[in-house]
Parts: sequence; structure tokens; C-alpha cells
Amino acid sequence: MEILTPQDLKEKFNDPWIAPYQKVLTMVDQDQVEIVEYHPCVSGSHWIVHQYQRTSELILKSYRDGNKHVFITKIGKTPLELKASINAAGIEEVAVEGDEVRVVHAGLAGAGVGAAMCRGMAKGVKRVELYDVGGGSKMGKAAVITPKLEKVVLGVDDTDTKDEGATWTMAHNMGMDLAKQGFQYLDHVIVQLYPHNPHKTQNCVSIALTFAVKPGEKDKLVKKAQEILKEKTLSEKTSIAVLEGISIPKALREYAERTKKSMITIEEAEAVAKEVGVELIEVTGSHGKIGALAALGLYDDVDEAVKVYY
Repeated sequence: MEILTPQDLKEKFNDPWIAPYQKVLTMVDQDQVEIVEYHPCVSGSHWIVHQYQRTSELILKSYRDGNKHVFITKIGKTPLELKASINAAGIEEVAVEGDEVRVVHAGLAGAGVGAAMCRGMAKGVKRVELYDVGGGSKMGKAAVITPKLEKVVLGVDDTDTKDEGATWTMAHNMGMDLAKQGFQYLDHVIVQLYPHNPHKTQNCVSIALTFAVKPGEKDKLVKKAQEILKEKTLSEKTSIAVLEGISIPKALREYAERTKKSMITIEEAEAVAKEVGVELIEVTGSHGKIGALAALGLYDDVDEAVKVYY
């Protein structure tokens, strides 16, 4: 076994058959870990997602969005039964050790190259424990060690008026501002709300922004988001909702689904938020709480998020 940093790998393996991943992040929530990887190829990464889900008992859910693939896993260790083309690659072990996450990948042939060197060269990786290089017909295997991060999702609504503005763009620009301040801005999801709402500006949507943050930095993220919206919102109804962790409570999902199909009161939103432990923050007003909370319930289901019920 060799222990190598990303720079060590780049210097040692300057081969034309290695394509470094762009970034790898790991977020921890109790006994679950969410692994976010930015693959060097766009649709090519879909093969990896398919193979990993078939092969790895530790993976609870996986999906691809462009060149980003996401694996939600449980912590543990299970042996892999690798078989060419059928079960070609997967995750053998996920462990949280202090402030680090250790994920053991293994794969056959090219999938083994990805498991070891390609991931190991990515931003966000501290080091790898390289067991087997892979390539050709050989197996590749490595433990990828990354910092332990936490997941925070911000719901945002009511930043525009009937005369000007757009909540989806203002929220995205806020996410980009926060990224410049060191927070990992991972996703932006538009959630369609009830189209017959008489209080709507026009299209009636709210926004969910997903971030990976260092442990203990959630409050800093939320404070910065409040400051940005306070300065830039055009509305007197702007609110933020804050969800910590990987899982979405069932009651929150059900609330979001109701908000797409019917009118909801501020009091209902506040009651659900209290039940599921979501923080609601009035930036300039309370009406935005309804949509901001709804965005959190569907941030991980973009197909349902964009559906309109009329």
C-alpha cells in the first residue's frame, strides 16, 4: 500500500489513460454519508452510477446530474463480488474517522483506474491509500480520504415584485457569492408551487440551494445568506428556511406536495417547520416562509419539484 496526495499521484502517474475527477466531497449525517463526485466526463459518468448501485450494498441511493454523481451510503463495510461488465466497480467500505471520511473504491480494468488514480487526483481529496493501480484486465483499489463536511439546504422565496426581479436568479447569485466566501455551493432547484395562488408574482416558484459546509459553519452560512438577501431583495416578504442533514423528514415532503396543489397559511408552515426541526427566518417578511419551507421538501426530487398541478 502507498499513501499519496493528489499532487503525488499527478507526478507519479502522468499517463494518457488517466482522467482526473474534478472534485470529491463527503457530507456526514449520523450513520449516512453523501458522496458527491464531479466526473471528468458528462454522460460517461452514468455508467459508473449504474455499476456502483448494482455492486454496492452500502449505497442507499444514487443519481447523476450532468457530470456530477451522488451516492448516499450507509457507514460500514461489505465485500464486493466484482464481475466484468455485470458488477464492475463499487464501494467496499465507508468510514468516518475523526474529521475525515474514508471511502474504499474497487473496480475492474478502467473502472479500477477511476477507483484509484482518477478520484485520487481530485480537488477535495486529502490523500489516497493506493492498494492496486488497475488498468488493462487488472483490479484497481484505493481508499479515498476526504474532509468530513455537513449538508445544509436553504429554501428561499419571495424576493421579487410584480414589477421587477426573479427569485431563481437572485438565489443563484447568492449561492455564487457564498461560494466565493468558501462554502461549497452544490445545487439549485426550482420548485413549482400552487399556480392559482392569488398572492403570486407570476410563475409561483421557490428555490432550494444546497451547500456542503465544514462542521460548525452552518450558522455562518445562514448569517451570510441573510445579509445578502437583506441587501438585495426587492420584496418585503422574503424568508429563508434552513434544513440540516441528508434525509428529508416525511412530514416535510408531504407539506411540499400540498403546497404544490393548494393554498397554505403561514401558520401551517410554521407548525410543520417546528415539527420537523427546520429553522424559518424572516429576512424582510413572513410570507416567504411558505414557499421557502416547501422548497426543502423537494430539493432531492427535481422531476417532482418542477411539476405543475392545475
